[in-house]
Amino acid sequence: MQLATLQAKLDQMAFVQFYGLQIETLEPNRCITKITYQNKLERPGGIVAGPTFMMAADVTFWLALVGELGIETPVVTANLQSSFLNACREQDIWCEAKVIKFGRRLIYGSAECRNHRGDIFTHHTVTYARLIRD
Repeated sequence: MQLATLQAKLDQMAFVQFYGLQIETLEPNRCITKITYQNKLERPGGIVAGPTFMMAADVTFWLALVGELGIETPVVTANLQSSFLNACREQDIWCEAKVIKFGRRLIYGSAECRNHRGDIFTHHTVTYARLIRD
């Protein structure tokens, strides 16, 4: 799937528009996205809020798998487990997601959010489920 096609699709999604997620790299089973720092992403105390990282991990993983399976493939998040390792203050965020295994029903992978130096903010394990159409 073309990067420009997927970015156009993202740009139409209201929840993604809020964060300004941009696709940086799209390869088979792998995607890197970027969120440019905006103060609206902070929670009180000046730290970027957790849902920012969770959205980045979930959407970046979705991009990695639909880049391989096609955008019309009916898949949904089955599980997203997030570990918050370091605080992010006034920094852009890069999220890299990788598909580890395409199962018949479940797709497994991971995502990490980092700054430009590679310092890690969060680590996520992700499971998506393929919807079976009757």
